[in-house]
Order: sequence, then C-alpha cells, then structure tokens
Amino acid sequence: MTGPDPLPQLDAVIQHPSKLAVVAFLSSCTEAEFKAVRDGLDLSDSALSKIVTALEDAGYVAVRKGYVGKRPRTWLTLTGTGRSNLAGHLSALQQIADQAKGRGASLG
Repeated sequence: MTGPDPLPQLDAVIQHPSKLAVVAFLSSCTEAEFKAVRDGLDLSDSALSKIVTALEDAGYVAVRKGYVGKRPRTWLTLTGTGRSNLAGHLSALQQIADQAKGRGASLG
C-alpha cells in the first residue's frame, strides 16, 4: 500500500498574497506603470515598493525608470522567470486543491 501523493511545492517567493497579486497583475500585460499596479491592487506606495524590490531581487520583475515630460515614472514588467514561476505556482495550487477534493471524496 502506498501513501498519499506528496503535496506539490508552492513558490516561496510569491506565496504571500500581495506578491502573488502583483505577479498575476503583471502577467496580464506587457508592462504596467507603478501607479497602475498600486491603484489596481489597492496597495500603498511603500508596500508596493517593498514587494517590487523583493520580486526584482528574485528576478521575477524588471523595473524601468524614465520620464513622461518632466515627471518621473516607473514601469514594471514580469520577466520570463516570473511568468514561468507563476505558472508553476498556480499549477501547484490547482494540484493541491484537486488532491484535497480527491481525498475528501474518498472519505464520504
């Protein structure tokens, strides 16, 4: 008799809901302005800045700074690594949910 399937590993970098939300937001576009991400996810400037720094350090997000007229702007892009790891994380979540449903169904 074999034991239950081991649970898939979630991506530690994007396990926190706010980090996952930022990566998911960026996965839907080529590039997004910092302000659009902040407003779209209802995060403070400081919270988003910390999240972006962590995601950039992990190689999930690329940051580009520039100007529109004389106003400074920051644009965020999900990297290939970020996109790939998001897909793996979402797949692991789905596997966990499916396994839990299967185990629950076998009980009753």
